[in-house]
Amino acid sequence: MFAHQRRKIQLLFAGADGLLTAGAFEAAYATRLHLPFERTFFFAANIHLLLIAVCVVTWVALGVFQRVYNYLDSASTRRLLPGTFRQALIGTVVVILVEYLLRLDISRSFLLLFFSFNLVLLLIARLLLPKFIGAFQRGFGTPYHLVLVGGDGKTSALEERLRQGSPFRLEIVDRLTETECVTALPKLIEGGVVDEVIFDVDSSRLASLEEVFLACDEEGVRTRVAIDFFPHINSDITLDRVGGAPLLTFSAAPLDDLRLVLKRFFDIAFSAIVLIVLSPLLLLVALLIKATSSGPIIFRQARCGLNGRRFTLYKFRSMIENAHDLRPQLEHLNEREIAFKIARDPRITPVGRWLRKFSIDEFPQFVNVLRGDMSIVGPRPPLPEEVDHYERWQRRRLRMRPGLTCLWAVAGRDGIDFNAWMRMDISYIENWSLQLDWSIILKTIPQVLAGRGAH
Repeated sequence: MFAHQRRKIQLLFAGADGLLTAGAFEAAYATRLHLPFERTFFFAANIHLLLIAVCVVTWVALGVFQRVYNYLDSASTRRLLPGTFRQALIGTVVVILVEYLLRLDISRSFLLLFFSFNLVLLLIARLLLPKFIGAFQRGFGTPYHLVLVGGDGKTSALEERLRQGSPFRLEIVDRLTETECVTALPKLIEGGVVDEVIFDVDSSRLASLEEVFLACDEEGVRTRVAIDFFPHINSDITLDRVGGAPLLTFSAAPLDDLRLVLKRFFDIAFSAIVLIVLSPLLLLVALLIKATSSGPIIFRQARCGLNGRRFTLYKFRSMIENAHDLRPQLEHLNEREIAFKIARDPRITPVGRWLRKFSIDEFPQFVNVLRGDMSIVGPRPPLPEEVDHYERWQRRRLRMRPGLTCLWAVAGRDGIDFNAWMRMDISYIENWSLQLDWSIILKTIPQVLAGRGAH
């Protein structure tokens, strides 16, 4: 489906969510009013309207935040059910928080009815709407007129992909070869209805078709080019403009868009709160380290951050003062191919072993997060000498800001092997979302509290 068509579908789904949520609210309210309970329950008119507005805005915002509308037109039931359940559950929790803040007295049976009605209505709509949209467009919608330019085999394959990927009615006005389009395409545009022209030609031929592109541009006809220059590249492809120069962008990591800005705001707020709330504990840890072993309280080490930028990482010192000097004597005990890791490292102090077990030695890295060197969630920052030994595919993990925790932290932490660790980090980058960050944070907390997996 084309991007502008997809946006229409996403807006339709968002609007349907708002209407169905309001309908579920009214249905739950009417049902609760007629239930034979002793307690009388009703909303004043202004509260009633306020709560409906809060619910509609919350549900649509959750759909956008969780990127639910990005896949609704092609999602399976297995994917729809958990996404819809989370949206309904979190939305209901928000209603409860609003009740607490406004000191309302909302019936628990009403909340249960609202959650149930909302979940059922959203699921039914999401299962039926894609089929309805496709049937309506194919039966009654205005067809979308396309001209395909390329070889016979290419245009036939392209047409098949277009029809499979769009619920909208497509009408192929003509199929032209690269030679024919020079003279025939301007006449087609002038004498008929052409919404778009799609070129599926060899990249070496694009320069010779400049006049054809110019003719389409002057007529205001949208043109697209099938990208087959690098068929094995899986990066997201976008077109940017810098100083008027068009740039075709291949991005293998999330772009610096609104969601990354929200991630950064969360990092700052969360880190500031943690450092303030845990300041007594941090002071106690500092005193214990100072009292039980010689050397600095804070251990500083050069690490590689976003795209290989060097920064100084902070940790509570958990080893003896000359630990680095003793490393050559322990190389034979190393349990990993590249990163240096020993299960029972003799250089760790008694207090340090306890700090590591519960990851308390990592707490000073919240300062790194505040400074922008790190994030709460992201691949762990490697040592420069480790990066020097990376294979090419492993260097991809440097394309996102490093973090305090990531997928490896909820899959065994120090118990997983190096290559599995690398693959998890790359999987995180490829599938990154704010929802994934929250999921990792919520799974990391019990792991840290239980002291599982850390050496």
